[in-house]
Amino acid sequence: MKEEPALTHPRRREFVSGTAALAAAFLSGLAPTMASAATKAARSATPGSFGPIRQIAAGVLDIGYVEMGPSSGQPVLLFHGWPYDIYAFAEVAPILAAQGHRVIVPYLRGYGTTVFRSAATMRNGQQAALAADGLALMDALGIRQAIVAGFDWGARTADIMAALWPERCKALVSVSGYLIGSQAGNAKPLPPQAELQWWYQFYFATDRGQQGYAENTKAFNRLIWQQASPRWNFDDATYDRSASSFANPDHVAIVIHNYRWRLGLAQGEAQYDAAEARLAAGPVVTVPTITMEGDANGAPHPAAAAYRAKFSGPYEYRLISGGIGHNLPQEAPEAFAKAVLDAGKMAG
Repeated sequence: MKEEPALTHPRRREFVSGTAALAAAFLSGLAPTMASAATKAARSATPGSFGPIRQIAAGVLDIGYVEMGPSSGQPVLLFHGWPYDIYAFAEVAPILAAQGHRVIVPYLRGYGTTVFRSAATMRNGQQAALAADGLALMDALGIRQAIVAGFDWGARTADIMAALWPERCKALVSVSGYLIGSQAGNAKPLPPQAELQWWYQFYFATDRGQQGYAENTKAFNRLIWQQASPRWNFDDATYDRSASSFANPDHVAIVIHNYRWRLGLAQGEAQYDAAEARLAAGPVVTVPTITMEGDANGAPHPAAAAYRAKFSGPYEYRLISGGIGHNLPQEAPEAFAKAVLDAGKMAG
């Protein structure tokens, strides 16, 4: 394993759309002081948006996504987590697009404009289902192979895609490393302090928790943001933009099912049984991989040494310092984008 030195990044104050200046500073190789000035100017701009959301039928879903960069470029799929959305990558995507990559950022099932194509389809949040969505999106877009990257649920999705379908994944970038789990593994108790970090999972296991999340989704998820990234001083506009994606009609059902399934309190779908059996065995990821961690991640996450053996191909681990929390792509977009670019180079 090649250990990367801790990288320091300034704290994120605003969620901004001055991405052209940010990408230019990143890509031009400016001296540090000049790059810092360009970045600061970009981040003081008025918050904007990704642009129009596209929709495509993919598997059981009609997936909402944004796309940047040339259609002929190396595809990159960026997956968000809970409780976040595509705007976690709003500053990452332009950097990658400026380097000639075709960047795809989808809403996961239960978020934004991604909806089920049939009312009869189970609102299933299990890990294999989300990974299958990623593969279905690639098929629908005609993408044979892509660099896959993400954090939280999105990191797990990317991990699974790389583990089960390595021929479809050129390289992997995963915040918090190897997050593939199983119901059997999750049945084992943790030390008290570790269990405390999972308080919301136990809350969601109750009827009270399901009702409470449904009634207080926005306030609940803001609390998660604060706990998971205790040194990220995001503003109301930043949070409100992402919070709008939680209004999806299936959001609560997907979130509750995801956490109940992990504890064996909810059944999955039989079509994913074979995949889950393979995942329960802890498959090794063979594609070139960069794992990352923020030095102020307040969410539950494994130690880097605990999962090192799960990656057998070219590999690097990077600790990003400067008070970076759980939402690493949004808090340290340059570091995340650099990891994606470097992972692609590792793959050749």
